Amino acid sequence: MSGLFALLDDVAALVRLTAASLDDIAGAAGRAGVKAAGVVVDDAAVTPRYVQGLEPKRELSIIGRIAKGSLRNKLLFILPAALLLSQFAPWALTPILMLGGTYLCYEGAEKIWELVAGHHPSPEETQEAAVAEPAAHEKKVVSGAVRTDFILSAEIMVIALNEVASEGLLSRAVILLVVAIAITVLVYGVVALIVKMDDAGLVLAQRDSPAVAGLGRGLVRAMPIVLSVLSTVGIAAMLWVGGHILLVGIDELGFHPIYDFVHHVEVLVHDATGALGGFLGWLTNTVFSAILGLVVGAIVVAVMHLLPKRKAAAH
Repeated sequence: MSGLFALLDDVAALVRLTAASLDDIAGAAGRAGVKAAGVVVDDAAVTPRYVQGLEPKRELSIIGRIAKGSLRNKLLFILPAALLLSQFAPWALTPILMLGGTYLCYEGAEKIWELVAGHHPSPEETQEAAVAEPAAHEKKVVSGAVRTDFILSAEIMVIALNEVASEGLLSRAVILLVVAIAITVLVYGVVALIVKMDDAGLVLAQRDSPAVAGLGRGLVRAMPIVLSVLSTVGIAAMLWVGGHILLVGIDELGFHPIYDFVHHVEVLVHDATGALGGFLGWLTNTVFSAILGLVVGAIVVAVMHLLPKRKAAAH
């Protein structure tokens, strides 16, 4: 009997230790998720533009496919690569992340170029393409969204990894796994709610209650505006996030003047604006990051547009 009681005591101790470890992991995952919150908001703002102009009944299906691609990005590619690099080559994380940031800058600047040059397809044109070749169009939409999500997801995971860098390898893996799943569910759950809000408005508009019906009609009228605003925010978010990755990365690689200048202006704004100092300081950093992102993105766009022309001229 004494052996049985000793065994039960050991099991109870193990359960307490496991519970404490789970609490630590949950706490660390929560801190990591909060640190990555800015990029999560950007991810949620970028995605709705991919379903603008598409057939409403296909929107949730496309969002589901993008969400699966996002989770696949995080679990099969980013998480193992981040863990391996952090364990054996931590110096490589910053340059790789900067390459992704440069791609985001290019994406944002390319969208602005399309709008300025008049090459950006209208929702009507998107709808026509979706009707003419629905399978090919959906594949193109999903692949483009998953490709952009890969960069944002990498940023989210690296931010989370930096927050828990002092943890052991197994704990880091579990924490990043929790963050990957939770953030994917959060982002694409919110995106699904946003893009289906007009359908909810149509249902409410048919109710007998004048107040509820009025709310429904208001939602239907508001959603095109909301989606348009989110599309603009998504473009700005790509420039901001990409520019901020480059701003921090350049500083970490040893070139400090640009980061020091931005940080100096941010501190000046913070100290000079009292109660709003925190927000305005963050906004200052964001604006400078977006400007850097636009400059880098414009250079890449120019190169990408000039190269085909030079090849054509050579032929």
